[in-house]
Amino acid sequence: MKPTVKDVARDAGVSIGTVSRVLSKNATVNAGIRQRVEESIARLGYSPSSLGRSLRLNKSDIIALVIPDITNPFFADLAKHLEVLASAAGYSVLLANTHDDPEAEKTQVQSLLGRVPAGIVIAPVSNSFAGERLSKGVACVTVDRPLAGYSLVSVDNVEGGRLAAEHLLELGHRRIGYIAGPSTTEVSLQRLQGFRDEIVSAQTRLGGEIQFTSVEGHFDYKSGEEMGRRLLSVPEEMRPTAIATANDQQAIGLLRCSRDMGIRVPEDLSIVGFDDIPLASLVLPRLTTIRQPVQQIAEIAVRAVLEQRSIDGPILLPPSIITRESTAFLS
Repeated sequence: MKPTVKDVARDAGVSIGTVSRVLSKNATVNAGIRQRVEESIARLGYSPSSLGRSLRLNKSDIIALVIPDITNPFFADLAKHLEVLASAAGYSVLLANTHDDPEAEKTQVQSLLGRVPAGIVIAPVSNSFAGERLSKGVACVTVDRPLAGYSLVSVDNVEGGRLAAEHLLELGHRRIGYIAGPSTTEVSLQRLQGFRDEIVSAQTRLGGEIQFTSVEGHFDYKSGEEMGRRLLSVPEEMRPTAIATANDQQAIGLLRCSRDMGIRVPEDLSIVGFDDIPLASLVLPRLTTIRQPVQQIAEIAVRAVLEQRSIDGPILLPPSIITRESTAFLS
């Protein structure tokens, strides 16, 4: 027969309430008593009921993760790191994918709250309804994208855009293109802002004209291919010699487009991505990109949820440029 909490209390010589306090990691329990209870739990092979514990403590051992697109390698990588960190702390991660749909997000968040999670980590969609649904009694941290009234952990997207432009300018490029993400997403606007600001600054610093063209797409491979073709389908003397993108998926689509058009990378065209997803170092040529500190973002978010605390202001982590084979000096 499966041992019960009553069996543990009898074996350890304590009350059922004391066993419950040990299981809930209550700091008021004497260290010696805690050790005795933990030894009884191990000896008897007792496993507490997650549902019962959730009802008693008004929270479960679940961390809810809400992301807009699981097929986006950045969010898949983020989910992986969160799961590893949560598991090490004795928690499970329950994943919800919103498909970048505000209505789906609202439904998913409502459903997750019914599971009484210990906390929610969310990358909200544009025009998110999530803030209306979240209970103030549930710790919530937003990642990558902001949500009004809640803590944010993200890379400094403006600085990331600036680094990409600075790199291309240092390589001597003066005809430069940019493939942005959807303008409904603040992340996309921030990366474009950082890139454009550096171009404008360089025009003053360098005392010469820089040709700059930007187009808007989606955060996927197909969009990189389609928008890349639009930027490159101009006379050669007007064609960009370098293009940066709002994420690595777009950049990889652009690589495919360039090859199909007979444009060599990096001899004829330098390309910079954003995120440093695992595939960025596997495609040929290997992709120069702006790296997001994904593991650090996950660590801060999980810690905040487990400690049931808010983060003071947005935490913007520094990006870094990873130089590989898709960029070169202008010949």
